[in-house]
Amino acid sequence: MTVGAVDIGTNSARLLIADESGRELARPMRITRLGQGVDVTGRLAPEAMARTVAVLAEYGAACRLHGVRRLRATATSAARDAENAQAFFDEAEQALGVRPELLSGEEEARLSFLGATSGLPAEDAPFLVVDIGGGSTELVLGSTQPEELVSLQLGCRRMTERHLRSDPPSAAELEACQKDVAEALAGADRLDVSRARRVVGLAGTVTALAGLQLGLRRYDASQTHHTRLSLVQVEQSVHELSRAPAVERRRLLAEPERADVIVGGAIVLLEILRHFHLPELLVSEHDILDGLVASLA
Repeated sequence: MTVGAVDIGTNSARLLIADESGRELARPMRITRLGQGVDVTGRLAPEAMARTVAVLAEYGAACRLHGVRRLRATATSAARDAENAQAFFDEAEQALGVRPELLSGEEEARLSFLGATSGLPAEDAPFLVVDIGGGSTELVLGSTQPEELVSLQLGCRRMTERHLRSDPPSAAELEACQKDVAEALAGADRLDVSRARRVVGLAGTVTALAGLQLGLRRYDASQTHHTRLSLVQVEQSVHELSRAPAVERRRLLAEPERADVIVGGAIVLLEILRHFHLPELLVSEHDILDGLVASLA
């Protein structure tokens, strides 16, 4: 039975279609910026909803083309924060044929953990999974299942819109962003990170920085998946990207559409590595979509 999963995030909308053996048939990603301005207004902007619904209509057509029998769609941080999320869900349901589920931060973390750790050797456990989204960041610790988790109001778009308004960001803006992230991370100190034998990073910020380190000119998940990203490399990337204007960041990144939010996301990752004294992480292209597909098996 062919199944599908749609992840409607703060910055992007993504689709995964898999056949009965789990073989990936399609995995498109589109930057839709659903969370545009929601950190300030508490509402989804009409133009942001329209962009996202248009992409969801394309995903609905792709699911019909592939004969998807079961489809699960979920929405995360931006929809959690927005008072008009149900109006967006009405339009999304018409586009997709199923109504999106509003995930809690904890459920988002659980599904991301299951997707990110699938296929990793059991002897590498316990795992710490770091999932940096557009509006929130989930940190999950566990072996075969999540045992400890925390969801923080940190994300590449949220931090960018809150602090990084200049192009390139000013020194004062960068300092304010780093301070905000560092203060928020105090809410994750209850996690016993020292237990983790393997740190796994996922989502667009992590894969974009991995592509930058690999010198990729075009995004290629087969190249970034299960590569390593060190603290030193992340520091270098933050230094390089934060001093470049957006037009230059677009030339540097394998996914140019991430140029407007990559500095905010990179600062979140850098502060996480520093806060928990983590020397490196394993980059994973498996994430919440894989967890959603597994839930349909």
